[in-house]
Amino acid sequence: MKLKVIKTKKEYELYLEWVDILFDKKIAANTPEGEDLQVALLLIKQYEDIHYHIPFPDPIDAIRAKMEEKGLKNKDLVGKIGSKGYVSALLNKRKPLNLELARIFHRELGIPAEVLLS
Repeated sequence: MKLKVIKTKKEYELYLEWVDILFDKKIAANTPEGEDLQVALLLIKQYEDIHYHIPFPDPIDAIRAKMEEKGLKNKDLVGKIGSKGYVSALLNKRKPLNLELARIFHRELGIPAEVLLS
């Protein structure tokens, strides 16, 4: 396949089929076909980024999800961001997420700044 920028949905679907075939063949990355596969994946990603934009999650929902993933409870945030009541109000969206708190959640939970500031 001659690789070029994907401009149409039909081209996008052809690339997906071609990549699927190469995956089934278990092509090694250090071969010419493997390098073409890597380029095709980048072209597919570029097309998807333009045509299938995924919005950022709500910042508070992202904080709650990361807390659940790490096994943290509300009480684990007391002292880092405020009192028990303040933590509860923040996580229940009764208090706003400010820049200082966004920095803390970014540093402590590893949530991307783009998500926290959206």
